[in-house]
Amino acid sequence: MPDPENLIDTLSLEAIEVNLFRGRSPDEGFPRIFGGLVIAQALLAAYETVPDRVCHSLHAYFIRPGDIKAPVLYQVERARDGGTFTTRRVAAIQHGEQIFNLAASFQVREEGLEHQFPMPDAPDPESLPDEAERAREIADKLHPRMLEHMTRERPIDVRWPDPQDMFNPVPKPARKQVWMRARQPIGDDIRMQQAIIAYASDMAFMETALRVHGLIWTSPGLQSASLDHAMWFHHPSNFNEWHLFDQDSPATSEGRGLVRGQMFSQDGKLVASVAQECLMRLRKS
Repeated sequence: MPDPENLIDTLSLEAIEVNLFRGRSPDEGFPRIFGGLVIAQALLAAYETVPDRVCHSLHAYFIRPGDIKAPVLYQVERARDGGTFTTRRVAAIQHGEQIFNLAASFQVREEGLEHQFPMPDAPDPESLPDEAERAREIADKLHPRMLEHMTRERPIDVRWPDPQDMFNPVPKPARKQVWMRARQPIGDDIRMQQAIIAYASDMAFMETALRVHGLIWTSPGLQSASLDHAMWFHHPSNFNEWHLFDQDSPATSEGRGLVRGQMFSQDGKLVASVAQECLMRLRKS
């Protein structure tokens, strides 16, 4: 079996002019670029112009589907360099049009007041099958191409305590947990750690809103897509170790669903908070 994709290589950017960078996406058999990759590359593009501060929050909008066959240009606007905070705006461009934009704020590291919600109970991640093992359990029901796709070793190891049945989905509570970690070594660079956490935060997220209605991403008549994405980084963390992504969906309405998540390191520290609104349009046949 080939080695899993190395995200440090995948997310790498080429500097082509001041404030302008080029990124590429691996072809994973999907018609559009994975949103988490664009979030991560846009954050890294902003970091190229912020040498001495750490991102504490980002807010992004998905505007158009990304073309998997074309490179993405990241245009960075240096909005402000303050005494403590730095702000950047990044536009991701393909074929002359914005497909995504991001605003990120960076801060000088400092000590301050501390509190957090406690980490909820969850099964041990090592007791759960990974996605490839789950796929092999139902191999006789899967098309060969789908089986090949689902059993490849992806760069993020994701384990579900309560996965949805993809052949007979049923309504489930508006809450879900997944364990996540990067398979390949990331290193100590906080910029890359944050970028890969941002990449992973767009995985297995929208499903939390879908599951309330007994839907999965392949449900007939469903049109789904991420509309926006927000993150707040609370503490540095090593994403080569297990992290619990605890999620809920407080509402769906008018063709949209809201999902919120908290990401905890395995020792119980709240590392990041995430929110996303997604398109959930169910067309009648």
